[in-house]
Amino acid sequence: MCPLPLAAAAVTAPRTPLRLLGRGLAAAMSTARPLKSVDYEVFGRVQGVCFRMYTEDEARKIGVVGWVKNTSKGTVTGQVQGPEEKVNSMKSWLSKVGSPSSRIDRTNFSNEKSISKLEYSNFSIRY
Repeated sequence: MCPLPLAAAAVTAPRTPLRLLGRGLAAAMSTARPLKSVDYEVFGRVQGVCFRMYTEDEARKIGVVGWVKNTSKGTVTGQVQGPEEKVNSMKSWLSKVGSPSSRIDRTNFSNEKSISKLEYSNFSIRY
């Protein structure tokens, strides 16, 4: 069992302006341009170290949408979408930080493109 990330245990005040409450993350991000989408694959010691849970937590903190999952070859793969600067922050986290017990050898990014709208409403772990 993985320990909860500190952010998951802490209760913080919402950072979304009141006018956006109730419309969801996707609606809040639709006002920011340009939107980016990128696929990723992380290599190293990234399975059995809570990498997916920490990735989901970090994505929600940063404010991006998409998904993450383990692969049969021992890597973690997924997709991130959101405003360009937030996607870049997540790319940096996936390349350099990861979960506390992980070891990231390299991260490959592919299919990076501008998109007109988000394809996901949140960030989730896939199985």
